[in-house]
Amino acid sequence: MSNSEPAAASSRGAVDLSGLGAQNPAAGMPAAASGAPAGGSTWTTAVNQQDFTQLVQLSSTAPVVVSLGTGASPASAQLDATLRDLVDGYAGRLVLALVDTDREPAIAQAFRVQQVPSVVALLNGQPVPLFQGAAAPEQISSLLQELLQLGVQHGVTGTVPAFGGEPAEQPVPPLHQEALDAIDAGDYDGAIAAYRKALAEKPNDDEAQTGLQHVELLRRTADADLQAVRDAAAQYPEGIDEQLAVADLDVLGGHVEDAFARLVSLVGRTTGEDRERIRARLVSLYAVVGTQDERVTKSRQRLARVLF
Repeated sequence: MSNSEPAAASSRGAVDLSGLGAQNPAAGMPAAASGAPAGGSTWTTAVNQQDFTQLVQLSSTAPVVVSLGTGASPASAQLDATLRDLVDGYAGRLVLALVDTDREPAIAQAFRVQQVPSVVALLNGQPVPLFQGAAAPEQISSLLQELLQLGVQHGVTGTVPAFGGEPAEQPVPPLHQEALDAIDAGDYDGAIAAYRKALAEKPNDDEAQTGLQHVELLRRTADADLQAVRDAAAQYPEGIDEQLAVADLDVLGGHVEDAFARLVSLVGRTTGEDRERIRARLVSLYAVVGTQDERVTKSRQRLARVLF
């Protein structure tokens, strides 16, 4: 696995974590890791073997990113700092656990770590490989977005309180909770209805708008045959339905820049209602990826040049 090309969070590893934390199953999660912002909230915590049972349980509420490093490595410290900044930015939708493999060799062994630093995730108690070695912040940000999308697919969409700080946010509004419950049950239509009702009551509800775009993407791709969709897109390069379908799957699979480039190019080759339909899908996918994402910013600029 190349250090410059981190692997996408797309598969689960066959790793046995059952023995970790067995020595003290009643132990609580530790306080915030040293280096957390003074006076601020953080979702980063240093963990040991005894903490791991609680960490695994926490991964059924929100995805847990696990950074396995060593205090002797400046690369580990730099990576942990980058991860802390990115994960804390999600305000409880993700959690970061820091593991010193020199002090906790059992955890490293359980994850079958071959080099440090290495980064994995826990989702519903199951490991998800992320990457080994160093990675640029934008690459890590992309993987975290994919991890969140994977969490949605597996019903892990909760928010956890900050470690040693104030709760991450106010209680989930009833209609938002109704949508999340529907997603957990695989009822995408019900989730969409709940989010639309929330937007009818509060049109500037950004979280409901983003949630709606996520669920609509999941519904559009739920029964898609990846190879068939790709074959159709290749056979009909000017077919709007075919190009929209493959762009959806590209975003869901982490090929965000490919999806954006495909649709921006298609906008440039269409007019009228067709162009507006493609532009609207792009805006929806921008919301799914995150409006602050650098790839969204660049694509918006290219789209503006095509449109104007």
